[in-house]
Formats: sequence, structure tokens, C-alpha cells
Amino acid sequence: MSGSSRAFLLSPKWIAFHVLVFCSIALMIWLGFWQLRRLDERQAFNATVTERIDQPPVPLDDLLGEARTGPGSVEWRQVTVTGEYLPDQIIWFNRSQDGLAGDNVLTALVDDSTTVVVNRGFVLLDDDVTPPPTGEIEVLGRIRVPPGRQLGELTDASEGPLTEVRRIDLQRLDDQLPGELAPVYLDLIGSIPNISATDPVPVPPPTLSEGPHLSYAVQWFIFATAVFVGWVLAVRRSIAAHRRPNDDVTDGTVERTSSDSPRPVDAASTTTTP
Repeated sequence: MSGSSRAFLLSPKWIAFHVLVFCSIALMIWLGFWQLRRLDERQAFNATVTERIDQPPVPLDDLLGEARTGPGSVEWRQVTVTGEYLPDQIIWFNRSQDGLAGDNVLTALVDDSTTVVVNRGFVLLDDDVTPPPTGEIEVLGRIRVPPGRQLGELTDASEGPLTEVRRIDLQRLDDQLPGELAPVYLDLIGSIPNISATDPVPVPPPTLSEGPHLSYAVQWFIFATAVFVGWVLAVRRSIAAHRRPNDDVTDGTVERTSSDSPRPVDAASTTTTP
């Protein structure tokens, strides 16, 4: 393959094409490895949740010290706490469960030393919210860390008691609740007395799946390979197309046509000069 047949590959148009192709390949490879990192994070999360949920329940007081210094280190642990529900409830609206739209019902449980917000569960939209049980109650729940505010997310009113919230902000709720508020809240699992049919439906534990991250990673690597193969084929086809016109010329040798051949002499037509 002669160098002249490849010189066009360094033209500005082809250089731009090369840059576009290899930048695309690099981006696809990066996205593939990013999905693999997401898979690692999901697997680590699943392992953590499974380990903590499988541990036996302990009294909430045993984990409060650790919860105050690093609440994420005790999230998903199962705990028990005994106290009385406050009558005033807070609606955490715009929630969903089992594909249905509704709200979660938040109720503060007060014991001798601590107040903890309990997410008693899910109610459908427009359903009546029953009042909490009265008297002493023993609660079994999962520790949860309040979700942080997302960029651009609307906030609740900054003053006055709240009856509805977009998210759980324990610092904001501390103003309207008595006693020392725990830095975490609980998803209700069960209670004594038992949860009745008219009470909110407890929030189930998270679904622990690895998600589509592995299949997405494989797809990105396949896309990168396909783009590279397409680039190779495009370059080879273009080189072949540039070589073809030169095949008709053979190293500068020009074929002689019939008009270049000497004409035979017709003896009959010649005359003799006396």
C-alpha cells in the first residue's frame, strides 16, 4: 500500500472524523466502567442492608450514641422502643407503595428520655387517617436516616407547626415536638398491641436487586467495539477507493495504439522515376 493512497487520511475532514470516533469510543468505555462502579456500589449497599436487617433487634437507646455521631452507621438496624404516641400526626405526602399513590403517616413516640418519629406506614390518597393507638405501646422498627434535600426541591414552611411535609427534616420538626428528638426516624415493622386493619400499612424493606448496571455496562462496551469496527471498515474502504484510479496506469508506460504502428507500403501504388 503506497503512502500516497493514505495521505487523504490526514486531511482536515478526516482528522475531524478520527477525533469524533475516538472521543465517542472513549466516552462509551468510560460509561461502561461507570456502570460497573454503580454495580459495585449497589452490591455493597445490598450486603450492608442484609447484614444489618439480619441482626437481632436491640433497644433504641443502645444505638442512640452511635446514631448521633454517624447515623449512617446504624441505618437499617432493627430496634425496639416503648412509649406513647402523640395524638398529632404529620402527613408525608407524595409517596407510593406497591405501585399505588398515597401518603405516609408520621407519629412521634415519646418515652421517658427520648422522642422518636415513627413512620407508621402508607395510606392511599383520600383515605381517612386513623388516630394512633393510645396508651403505652412497644414498637419494633427499622432505623432510617432522613433523606437530604435535593437540588431544586421545594421546602416546607420555615415557621409554625407542620401537619404536612415533603420530606422528613428532623431539625425542623424538633421545634414542635417535646423532649429530646432522636437524630433518626423509624419505619414501623410491628407493635404491641398489634397493628390493626385500619392502621397505615407498614413500609416494606427495600428491594435488594443489582439493577440493570451490568447489562448497561456490556451494552456500552459493545457500542464502543461497533464504532471502532465501523471506523476500520470506513478507512479501509476509502483507501481502496483512492487506489483504484491508479491501477489503470502502470508505472508511466503508455500502450501504443494502432495509429502509432508503421503503415505497410502498397507496391502497386508506387511509381518508378525514370
